[in-house]
Amino acid sequence: MRKLLSFLFFSFTLFSFSQQKLWKGYFSFNEITDVCISEKKVHASTKNALFNKDILTNSLTTFTSVNDVKPDEVTAIIQTSNNHTLVGNKNGLIILIKPDGSTFNKVDIITDVPVPANNKRINDFYEYDGKVYVSTQYGISVIKLSNFEIESNFYIGSAGEFLDVLQTTVHNGEIFAVTRTQGIKKALLTNPFLYDFSQWSVFNSSFWISIATFNNQLVAMNTDGYTYKFVGTLPQQFSNQVSGGLKLRTDSVYLTISHQSQILVYNQSLSLVSIVYQIPDFPDSFTCAITKNDKLYIGTRKNGFFETTVINPTIFTNMSPNGPIEDYSFRVKKTTNDLWLTHGSFDRTYNPDMKLQGISVFNKNSGWTKIPSTELSGAVSLGAIVENPRNATDVFVCSGHDGLLRFTNKTDVQVYDETNNLESVGGFPGYISVRINGLKHDRDGGLWITNAFVNNGLKVLKSNNTWQSYNLSTVLQNTTNERYGNLDIDKNGTKWVATLSNGFYGFNENYSNKFIVVNEENGNLPSNDVRCVAVDNRNQLWIGTFKVLRILSSVDKFVTESELSTTNIVIQEGDLAQELFYQQVIQDIKVDGSNNKWVSIADAGVFQVSPNGQTTLRRFTKENSPLPSNNVFDIDIDEVTGEVFFATDKGLVSYLGTSTRGEDNLENVYAYPNPVRPGYSGTVKISGLMDKVNLKITDIEGNLVFETTSSGGTVEWDTTAFGKYKVASGVYMVFVTSSDAAETTVKKIMVVR
Repeated sequence: MRKLLSFLFFSFTLFSFSQQKLWKGYFSFNEITDVCISEKKVHASTKNALFNKDILTNSLTTFTSVNDVKPDEVTAIIQTSNNHTLVGNKNGLIILIKPDGSTFNKVDIITDVPVPANNKRINDFYEYDGKVYVSTQYGISVIKLSNFEIESNFYIGSAGEFLDVLQTTVHNGEIFAVTRTQGIKKALLTNPFLYDFSQWSVFNSSFWISIATFNNQLVAMNTDGYTYKFVGTLPQQFSNQVSGGLKLRTDSVYLTISHQSQILVYNQSLSLVSIVYQIPDFPDSFTCAITKNDKLYIGTRKNGFFETTVINPTIFTNMSPNGPIEDYSFRVKKTTNDLWLTHGSFDRTYNPDMKLQGISVFNKNSGWTKIPSTELSGAVSLGAIVENPRNATDVFVCSGHDGLLRFTNKTDVQVYDETNNLESVGGFPGYISVRINGLKHDRDGGLWITNAFVNNGLKVLKSNNTWQSYNLSTVLQNTTNERYGNLDIDKNGTKWVATLSNGFYGFNENYSNKFIVVNEENGNLPSNDVRCVAVDNRNQLWIGTFKVLRILSSVDKFVTESELSTTNIVIQEGDLAQELFYQQVIQDIKVDGSNNKWVSIADAGVFQVSPNGQTTLRRFTKENSPLPSNNVFDIDIDEVTGEVFFATDKGLVSYLGTSTRGEDNLENVYAYPNPVRPGYSGTVKISGLMDKVNLKITDIEGNLVFETTSSGGTVEWDTTAFGKYKVASGVYMVFVTSSDAAETTVKKIMVVR
């Protein structure tokens, strides 16, 4: 693969302002993992991000992959006394967020601690006397606040082995550590040999979950469902609660005891002040809680972060930033007016996930709307989304288990299943599973779908709301066990369908129901497991398989020939020639307005390649861009704005691209930003163009500084004179002429240096 030009790469630790503006994040803030407080703020984390609320101004600040916070999975957070935020992860990564908002990834635990990779989870942070004690799966690490370096590691198992430490605290000059299997251990804090396990003694050998120092009193939560205070070495129970204990937190005024099904708050006399069993209208389990300034803050598993009063907690305010239902983003679709997101999943062989998920819909004016699973007739494994091209209020969502959902105005839902023209998996009496995956409208308004595990695996819902099915049993092998990827439709009306075990096939009902199957045996496919197909703007079919990429040079061959064969794309890398995406699992292919291809590779991020595939234009990974994960399930492109959406297992983000669809005329040409103000280092985009227009930019005296032919509907100008030097302040003229010279327009751009 040819390397990207250096200016297209993003630094892992430092993003320029202009680069950040190229990306947007669409994250969920519902699944709260931890909470902490500082002098002026309350902080909360999700698995993939964090946010804080200023107590005085009520302003919310978020930290996501777009501003370089890219966790593995957040498990603990702390705001230190010198206003730094430490974000702990399940893999041992600690993200340091500085007071100015910049970030730094501390990988000391990941790289330097001699512990198996799956035993480095960060369980808790505790600050005391200029140091942060990090409770981990292997023991305790100590970080100095002066430089945020790890000072030492304590392995405190009874024989010096790694030991899972859940939480620490300091009381009367001693450090106490709650361990998962060896009770509460303690040692003298001033002991210079704390790294020696023999310096630690067992304070209590019972099974404990959490520990804290509150009002000069040592308190701890036991696995038996009770919380105790210690009088000397003797525990005295003072709180009786249900099982499912989580953690103790204190702001020195109140002690908060978190359980999955209740939150209890005690005062300094250890008298119960309040108890919360449920947040009204949000039935959910709790994950964490803390108090500050007589307010109680509660994190939930799926409904976000809430604020209420410590005394008489009856009114609850949701503090979480608006976002989708969850970060796990499976399929995304930009419709005319909205952005639709499903959270389902299936495995490699399309077996559905049975979890109830719901659907998230974003509108730029009204924000996020959540369609809960209770309004979806219990449908699961929600996947592909399409908009009716003749009616923008008509949207279809497929289910890998429950058929096809049809939405009118995002509210009224009609379900197509085995009772009305679709078919269930056969061979299992009493078991109903209607497995739909591919969705695509044809030019007549018919919606074509794939129906797995049945002979009639291809169906169409016509524009008159009647159904027609096509039998594949004489075309494909073992149709009652066949499953399908996506489908696409070309200009001739040929349907191209990806299959799990038969390669892919083309079908066109207008040519006497003609089928052509392309597989390993007859079509030069490297694998019969075809994950996706995409027809490009030059009538080529791009085929993503479980092993590599293939191309059908012209979809028109389907009309005239009886057999089809695919070819590979060979690129030059240094002195070596190799296949494009060789031995790579291709999860999705999308074609943008300039006929470039956006290709998602399993666990390897996203590539943008040129129309012929010979040049890599961009590559985005978690390491060099705001992608929160390298596992990109789905890509979609806003043809009007060029925004490219990436649905990943850790959130939805978008890149503000420029490859937009060409317009039919030049009536809506515009340039932005305009004027170009001092300090702006990005490009100027001229949009609303027809495809293949000639575009020239001159200064006010007519001197040419830029010229190009558009590919799609947008052109970028870097505000230089043919890339040599930045142009001076002034007015610049943009002359646009269509390829047939029938249409012209002139625009102005003001540049201020």
